[in-house]
Amino acid sequence: MTLMDFRAEHRQSQTLSPRLQHAVRLLQMSSLDFAALVRDTLGKNPFLETEEGDGEDGQTALEPQASAPPLPGADALPLESLNPDTGVEYDVAPEADFDGSSDRDLWQSEAGSGVRRSEDSELSAMDMMVVETSLNTHLHGQLNVLQLSPRDLALARTVVESLDDDGYLRTPLDELLAVAALDPPATLAEMQIGLRRVQSLEPAGVGARSVSECLLLQLPAIDCPEMRALAQIIVSDHLQALAARDVATLARHLGETPARMEEVCDRIRRLDPRPGWRLGSSQVAYVVPDVVVKKVRGQWTVQLNPAVVPKVRLNQVYAQLFQRHRTAQNAELGTHLQEARWTLRNVEQRFATILDVANAIVKRQRNFLDYGAMAMKPLGLREIADEVGIHESTVSRVTNNKYMATPSGVFELKYFFSRAMISSNGSACSGTAIRGLIKDIIEAESPDSPLSDAELTRQLAQQGLVVARRTVTKYRQMLKIDAVERRRRHA
Repeated sequence: MTLMDFRAEHRQSQTLSPRLQHAVRLLQMSSLDFAALVRDTLGKNPFLETEEGDGEDGQTALEPQASAPPLPGADALPLESLNPDTGVEYDVAPEADFDGSSDRDLWQSEAGSGVRRSEDSELSAMDMMVVETSLNTHLHGQLNVLQLSPRDLALARTVVESLDDDGYLRTPLDELLAVAALDPPATLAEMQIGLRRVQSLEPAGVGARSVSECLLLQLPAIDCPEMRALAQIIVSDHLQALAARDVATLARHLGETPARMEEVCDRIRRLDPRPGWRLGSSQVAYVVPDVVVKKVRGQWTVQLNPAVVPKVRLNQVYAQLFQRHRTAQNAELGTHLQEARWTLRNVEQRFATILDVANAIVKRQRNFLDYGAMAMKPLGLREIADEVGIHESTVSRVTNNKYMATPSGVFELKYFFSRAMISSNGSACSGTAIRGLIKDIIEAESPDSPLSDAELTRQLAQQGLVVARRTVTKYRQMLKIDAVERRRRHA
């Protein structure tokens, strides 16, 4: 018979506090996401304000007071041990240091450092922004210049307003009859005429009800009549074979050579299956470097990009007034004050860690900065972690979505890490260097006789680099270089 009993065990384990977990998540964010989070916090927290200059009373996140204690490492930060009433670097002075100044004096001292606003007569940055043109607006503008009766114009506008973001009409025409709400009611033939008018507008292919119809509307852009006729047959009857790149099947059905079919298929692929994407939002996600590397007096130096560092500080007047009139009824303000201190501390620690990691990377990859990708050395996360004094996981988070601007271009910090590949003479070589060598070999190849992946593998072996053919194929695809057949055909 099994006996059941109770016993007590003492076990020591390491756990992350909620504060430290939050700090780790912030460290992994990209600078754009982190700046958006700081702006959101700035709008919710009354104790935070934007740094408008280098005034003596200002206190930026990366410039703590001289009397502040040094920040500990990223892995040793005692987040839960801090108290909002203790003398941390962003705390306010005790009440005894006010020298009897009144609240009015505090307000007046802050009046000169407020946010400067432009006069009503001046244009703001928002007034000078380009207004984006949506697809519907673009189509309505074209309809306005056509000589249409009010009834025909209403039908065409009904079709335009029913298009999706891709420029397709997903709603059946018979359902649009009730939407038009004309008197007398519109017929299906009239709605089809309105659809044809919309399909004649720019961009070509708009108003289509399928991918095949969208491509057919764009075929008049093909100048060669023979190629246009073949393209019409392929789009109408063999769209699946076109999507599968089955050139042999197309050549067999149409009685053409594979080379001719490949030429026609390449021309069809240059058509736009989503014409609605040409208009609408023009926002482009630009890569903003977190650190900038420059060569000063023969030495590579690393500095933070000021554009990505949030210029935020603690509002000393609000903090002092709260400390002076602190009661049990305004505990929520106490929470805001503590969150403000933590926000500033996270900003400082985040960018200090990024700068330390970037310095360690540049220290080991000077040859890359001097000579290019073929001089890249193998580098692992552990080397940087031992250099900076943090954990490997912290290095992985720091290098995620963080970018470095160099004279050779902007690179993600993860670009500088690669495992070592041993050559025939026993020396270590990085995968980045091998990719750079593959790129140089392909650029130097004869256009009439491009090199296959197997031939690239043999040339690398002749230089002492034993690399599998599938690895060469993977590196070539990472470089976005076409296969040998496509390079030969383009030549």
